[in-house]
Amino acid sequence: MSLHGLNLQHLSFGYGADPVLKNVTFSVERGSFCALFGPNGAGKTSLFSLLTRLVTTPTGRIEIAGIDLQKSPRAALAKMGIVFQQMTLDLDLSVRRNLSYYAALRGLSGREAERRIDAALDRLDLMDRAKVRARDLNGGHRRRTEIARALLHDPEILFLDEPTVGLDPASRAAITEHVHALCAEDGLTVLWATHLMDEVRPEDDLVILDRGEVLAHDTASRIAGDRSIEQVFLEMTSAAT
Repeated sequence: MSLHGLNLQHLSFGYGADPVLKNVTFSVERGSFCALFGPNGAGKTSLFSLLTRLVTTPTGRIEIAGIDLQKSPRAALAKMGIVFQQMTLDLDLSVRRNLSYYAALRGLSGREAERRIDAALDRLDLMDRAKVRARDLNGGHRRRTEIARALLHDPEILFLDEPTVGLDPASRAAITEHVHALCAEDGLTVLWATHLMDEVRPEDDLVILDRGEVLAHDTASRIAGDRSIEQVFLEMTSAAT
């Protein structure tokens, strides 16, 4: 069994003649929280589109929990949970109904579906809001609902693309704490795209992406050394200009 929850090798992608990702190579160990850090336009969303097979490229290799995404897309997609940047809940349905609808799409029903829904609601501290319509939730609880939904089929890796955009600082901190806990307690592998360094802990795996290229990959504390990540990032991007 592969030790990697995610393995990318020599991944390149572009729109027409414009390169967006250039020879992207990095791995994330199973059970790790990896922050994909870069400014707007760095290529994070394009990378997520490739990882979730919204777009494809003949260049490079993507392995999800040891499964080649190009050769076995259905098996690889079954191993992942996805939370996109734009919220996708049905605002007229309750939290539980949103999860039930997704469970049905995943082929889950009856007692097994209810067991998984209850477990996801409990994990994300949403049980007391299970009957609340999504439109009546605040932004933080809507995001928690999307994470709970993404975990219903017991994925091995969770992709989150800028999941805290538009949330207040307290909600951002709570969501970050919940997802870190999923790694520590459940062994979930997480790739968390962000441009906000306060969401990254010193012990987290960190990939710095700028203009489609990986500038650094290590723990955040090792990359920073005795400086701040912001300082290091500014130096790296300045040198790459």
